[in-house]
Amino acid sequence: MMEFRIGMIRFEILRWKRMSGIRLGKLHSGCDFDSEPVALRHFCDNIPFQKPLSFPRCVTVIPYRDTPLENDRIAILILRVMHKIMSNRIITFIGGGNMATSLIGGIIKTGYDPKCLWASEPDATRRKALEDLFGIHTTETNTHAIGKADTVVFAVKPQLMRQVVMESADSIRAHRPLLISIAAGVREPDIRRWLGFDAAIVRTMPNTPALVKSGASALYANFQVSPDQRDQAESLLRSVGITLWVDTEAHMDVVTALSGSGPAYFFLVMEILEAIGQNLGLTQESARLLTLETAFGAAKMALESSEQLHTLRTRVTSPGGTTERALSVLEQGNIAELLARAVQAAHDRSIELGYQFGDDDG
Repeated sequence: MMEFRIGMIRFEILRWKRMSGIRLGKLHSGCDFDSEPVALRHFCDNIPFQKPLSFPRCVTVIPYRDTPLENDRIAILILRVMHKIMSNRIITFIGGGNMATSLIGGIIKTGYDPKCLWASEPDATRRKALEDLFGIHTTETNTHAIGKADTVVFAVKPQLMRQVVMESADSIRAHRPLLISIAAGVREPDIRRWLGFDAAIVRTMPNTPALVKSGASALYANFQVSPDQRDQAESLLRSVGITLWVDTEAHMDVVTALSGSGPAYFFLVMEILEAIGQNLGLTQESARLLTLETAFGAAKMALESSEQLHTLRTRVTSPGGTTERALSVLEQGNIAELLARAVQAAHDRSIELGYQFGDDDG
């Protein structure tokens, strides 16, 4: 079996003998693929498809008997199946701010049809901007947008989540979409409590570099989320950067402290280095350029190397040299302890905010 992924869809190419007894030929939609044997298989039968021609998220393509189709024939077949699949999948964003805008732009760049995207946003100017920029549908009514959705992304401020979820509960109950929350600090049990019923919920924590398609997002799924829905959520976040899953929601507080707040730590270090460069005689432009390119280069080296960070640091630290002298000063100032205290403080605050946002008394 050959398996690969295009955008949010997983494809399998199987040998004929592995699929004996499966109905081939024309699809249930009446779409004829030039009599190529094609089977569509639901990997998660408990997903309620609201539209009569909705397709599953995994497509199984079966060549004739044991003779594979030529690659171009398979590619054409897959593209035609993808068109049908994509035309039936609706993603709704509740909130049209910066992070929602980044996700919308990211998924459209993967080939997603803008006509399958909705954004609910109270601000008319922002709605118009989203329509003009991406060609998506917009509305000011959450329930209207949710009623059309297979996936709903909550992209509102954490302090607004309780109100938004409770106001949307009836529509969510009726249509049962996958729910993805990018609201920092809002816990999955609280979302379920506000809904008043169990639902498939993925909580994720993208960071601000997602705005330039270089984000790092962690995801947590509750027990109601199917493997197929996990794929959907991961593919959406992968459109703006790298993704990883955590097994317990408590780890989301660690993620918040490390990567959610992390860009600010690096911005602070770069800000300080830029100022020092100017104080030592460089122009602001030169100090900024050297600082940013050095940070970028160090990150790129670390990403592309199989070596540990300690090894990379040691390699640029010559005995008796300038780097060794600088690092000695940082170690004397207990930089490791200072950073540990800072990240721990962010972690503790994330926990506090979770309780605060989940408090029924507001």
